Amino acid sequence: MSIKIENLTHVYMKRSPFEKKALDDVSLTINDGEFVALIGHTGSGKSTLIQHINGLLKPESGRIVVDDVDITAKDVKLNAIRKKVGLVFQYSEYQLFEETIEKDIAFGPKNLGLGEVEVQERVKRAMNLVGLDYETYKSKSPFDLSGGQKRRVAIAGVVAMEPKILILDEPTAGLDPKGRDDILRQIKTLHKAYNMTIILVSHSMEDVAKVADRILVMHKGKCILDGMPSKIFKEIDTLESVGLAVPQVTYLMKSLKNKGFDISDEAFTVEQAKDEIIKFLRSKSND
Repeated sequence: MSIKIENLTHVYMKRSPFEKKALDDVSLTINDGEFVALIGHTGSGKSTLIQHINGLLKPESGRIVVDDVDITAKDVKLNAIRKKVGLVFQYSEYQLFEETIEKDIAFGPKNLGLGEVEVQERVKRAMNLVGLDYETYKSKSPFDLSGGQKRRVAIAGVVAMEPKILILDEPTAGLDPKGRDDILRQIKTLHKAYNMTIILVSHSMEDVAKVADRILVMHKGKCILDGMPSKIFKEIDTLESVGLAVPQVTYLMKSLKNKGFDISDEAFTVEQAKDEIIKFLRSKSND
């Protein structure tokens, strides 16, 4: 289930006064089971890129190969691809519409033509994976839930279709800190439980640092950086030049190192920073 993107270009409103090249000759590969974060300032091409991966948008030029199928070919059946590639849009709770949580999550699996028993099993599994107890929540209205819980129901509705690739566009947008942490924790659980390929679109460097194994940085329709978080977060000047940043804890650790503290300045999560500071304090106490 690898994703191969080759020389992908997309132009909005071509041959009009508002023509805009949203993707400019993008080439990259995402391997099976990877957890990839896609970051970039507004207008960088992130959302345009992910909408090409399940065929919602057609490129101006270039091609995309998903699971050895060229989804940009004229005769390709996109319904088969969309069963494998699940896309959760930003503010996905606005897509909820059924009278109960169970019915809402079951909508997708039913449309796959699955039997009633299999549908119910998928609903139970999906609810469990996003941290919603089936018996407690199945008969509740999704509109009676908190913002974070609604977001979980929306994600469960896609997860219940058991895609091989899950794309999430700003899944923590608008949530309070607890809601954000809960959603990120559930997404990480999904990745481990299904060995699912996950593509996370985010503006939050803190969110990305917590969950991603690889980061792609978009700017003006191009992928300008690609690598592990430890590599990407060293590129402070480049990130700041395109309106991004590194996690706040990384700035703190660099400031401490500049003040003479013998600690690594490469920490990009709170846990890593804590470990470095504890190690430093222990070394001082042994002196």
